[in-house]
Amino acid sequence: MSEVLSPVANRFASGATLNHASAKAALVAGLERIAAGAGGVDCAPLTQFDSSALAVLLAWQRAAQARGASFEIFNLPTGLASLAQAYGVGALIGHRS
Repeated sequence: MSEVLSPVANRFASGATLNHASAKAALVAGLERIAAGAGGVDCAPLTQFDSSALAVLLAWQRAAQARGASFEIFNLPTGLASLAQAYGVGALIGHRS
């Protein structure tokens, strides 16, 4: 019988910064992890961000969906959640604490 990874064990950390300058590298790194089977990202380390972070999170979700997998966002900073609401993508960036 194969072992099923729990959502906690199967997620990666976002890093402390996700802004315009770091978005491309973060996107590529996350896509690699999703291709390897990651099913979520933990945004607890995220302290510096801008709207580019939303674009990266949405791209990661789309990549997981394209693989037929779910993708969960954990510990989204309050400020980034507010930004998502302001841009009208709050429902798309569903997250878990």
